[in-house]
Amino acid sequence: MFESPSEKIKILYVDDEENNLQAFKATFRRDYKIHLAISAQEGRKLLNSNEVDIIITDQRMPDETGVDFLASVIPDHPDPIRILLTGYTDIQAVIDAINKSQVYHYLTKPWEEDYMRTVIKNAFEVLSLRKENKKLMEDLVETNKNLELMLQQK
Repeated sequence: MFESPSEKIKILYVDDEENNLQAFKATFRRDYKIHLAISAQEGRKLLNSNEVDIIITDQRMPDETGVDFLASVIPDHPDPIRILLTGYTDIQAVIDAINKSQVYHYLTKPWEEDYMRTVIKNAFEVLSLRKENKKLMEDLVETNKNLELMLQQK
């Protein structure tokens, strides 16, 4: 259930600083399919037109915080794993990230490449397990329906 060599993990990275976007892409473009957005609004557009496994967003952006962006996309895009990235230690942002936007992981800038890879790998494993669990539950419901039908026919 993990990524195959032909299918890369799909990441949306949202940050209002162009140099952060380019550094992320330069570092990870060989390993992952990267979508970049310079604003929350652009991030939403990319989410609506691309399949994404993981969303990584900066917390402090001019028009909308990362927490608010992540919380706003949950209704239409509940499956992607959400990661919050910030250059500031803000305990309220951490609390909001957990409570409002269901963030999987909270990272501080500047991010360390090997640690970021580990977080992405672990996040994708969680996503894969959630998908597998959902499929198993659907199969179980279908099997139960078939068993009930068989019982009714007897």
